[in-house]
Amino acid sequence: MRAVHITHPGGPDVLASTELPVPQPGACEVLIEVAASGVNRPDVFQRMGNYAPPPGASPIPGLEVAGTIVGGDLSGDNPYNLAVGDRVCALLAGGGYAEYAVAPLAQCLPVPGKLSLIEAASLPETYFTVWSNLFDRGLLGRGEGGSSESLLVQGGSSGIGVAAIQIARALGHPVYATAGSDAKCAACEAYGARAVNYRSEDFVARVREFTAGRGVDVILDMVAGSYVAREIDLLADGGRLVIIATLGGTEAKFDAGKLMVRRLTVTGSTLRSRPVDFKGAIARNLHKTVWPLLESGAVRPVIHEVLPAVAAARAHTLLESGQTVGKLVLQWQAAANGR
Repeated sequence: MRAVHITHPGGPDVLASTELPVPQPGACEVLIEVAASGVNRPDVFQRMGNYAPPPGASPIPGLEVAGTIVGGDLSGDNPYNLAVGDRVCALLAGGGYAEYAVAPLAQCLPVPGKLSLIEAASLPETYFTVWSNLFDRGLLGRGEGGSSESLLVQGGSSGIGVAAIQIARALGHPVYATAGSDAKCAACEAYGARAVNYRSEDFVARVREFTAGRGVDVILDMVAGSYVAREIDLLADGGRLVIIATLGGTEAKFDAGKLMVRRLTVTGSTLRSRPVDFKGAIARNLHKTVWPLLESGAVRPVIHEVLPAVAAARAHTLLESGQTVGKLVLQWQAAANGR
């Protein structure tokens, strides 16, 4: 099969096409003929040598795919009654930049409604991450603010950002977002958030203005660093700050007394190394709550550009440029034809 591998740690040019044997599924795993592969920040970190695959995972980058099941063990936990020939999207621990990929059956979901395989490839890594952090760790809608708790998304125009905005809005939550340009702010607003250009405005002051001084109940943060202290100031009493990336640095200084007095929570997570059962539980929650929103059109995939798989280096360059809105997807032409 064709695949894209990392020749050595470095810039986008270290991504190269190669030929590899088709992987073989094990117990409770399926083999997917891949039509399209999503591109995500963790792929960039892995390419740079900063995010190694967990033990036993493929060294090929790529954490999400969509395609057709062509084999494997379908006798295990199969809540969606998937079968050979079904169109699925799947969360992986690695191996997504290839014409065939192996995925745990529990991490495969049927393609929602009439979405194309290219659209479906943009979902798993992003939607699993959003659900796990907003609703499982951030407890959005289950805290002191009640069922209509508010959310601030830092980096609202990213793939995770536009998904978080849409899902939270569809479930009845007021959403605010930051972005680095007026055009990106306009995109966030088109998906349901009130947006702040963090380059030209103080996001703390503006969001406080939006909320009549109350602040927000949950913040989804991909920056960390110096943002943490400011985000703590912006949280409403009982609020939760959920950190999922450290683009602004790993060290933060803040007033711990505020956490105690105002009953605040600072938490964070990574998803890639979590066990299959954990990810399978997220899949079931997505299928129950978010898949109907995708099928109805209340939530929709946001794809900035579709590139041929051989242009993976260009996709990484685009992602690192900070100019994208939504996701980048790599297309494997042979598998995608007619599907």
